[in-house]
Amino acid sequence: MDKKKYAPHCSGVRNDSRVGMRLPEWVKVKNSVGLRDTRKLLRSFGLATVCEEAKCPNRGECFSIPSAAFMILGSKCTRNCAFCAVDSSLPGPLDQTEPARVAMAAREMGLRYVVITSVTRDDLHDGGAGHFAETVSSIRTYVPRVKIEVLTPDFNGNRSSIDSVLYAKPDVYNHNVETVSRLYPVVRPSAEYRRSLALLEYAKKTAPDIYTKSGLMLGLGENLDEVMHALRDLRNAGCDFVTIGQYLRPSRSNHPVVEYIHPGIFEKLRLAALSMGFKYAASGPLVRSSMNAENMYNRVERLPLHQ
Repeated sequence: MDKKKYAPHCSGVRNDSRVGMRLPEWVKVKNSVGLRDTRKLLRSFGLATVCEEAKCPNRGECFSIPSAAFMILGSKCTRNCAFCAVDSSLPGPLDQTEPARVAMAAREMGLRYVVITSVTRDDLHDGGAGHFAETVSSIRTYVPRVKIEVLTPDFNGNRSSIDSVLYAKPDVYNHNVETVSRLYPVVRPSAEYRRSLALLEYAKKTAPDIYTKSGLMLGLGENLDEVMHALRDLRNAGCDFVTIGQYLRPSRSNHPVVEYIHPGIFEKLRLAALSMGFKYAASGPLVRSSMNAENMYNRVERLPLHQ
């Protein structure tokens, strides 16, 4: 095996087109209670979550807490990333009542930490940044003491759009690079690796009091050196938090899993990230960008963990 690949004694299950690939035990998800009640509440407010739209494997666990990452700007994306299960087609008009409905749902769920994400809306002049800002403001009105994390698209690098979101003063600004630079043309053909890094760097320099965060998926065909390089790039951009998880193929039409990475590699990457200066690193097969986001924030702020 190429020395730049994951170490043979720690690598997981590698794909071979000649045979089927068994799902390792470390990526199998247990069923959780509470999913139905949270889903019913979200439906009553007419809201979507990235947990469901992207078929996150942890949605049962998060919904049972309850916790959810609200997905605004509709459920149709103007881009077609190879890893994503969200529907790619022409979106409809913005729903001006959505910010208030998200806020009311957050209050009804008793949330102390809210994650807001969205589809990419290249059809809008500001990429939906104003809608993000309105949603943050509405949540602060309905749930005054809540902490808010935004997980935004790249807004095509438009700094005025980034400024709009920053001006609303979220507690955490998250933008995922998702994968290593080499794989962008295949995995994220409408995005640019350097543009995503530039967004994170600009957000940190513009609003240094707001934490910045990003995430990577493994198993798409990257090698260990490339992952380490991406982590260093993120840290050099001033990124405070990083999440690293295993890519799981949401459907047969999405990019195949090239390799299931062993948990030992994830732990090595977590320690490497901390040694680079990240304030917090979550790394494991089932780690996702929004999962346990409140705990990550509270550990850095040294606040009591949500029970």
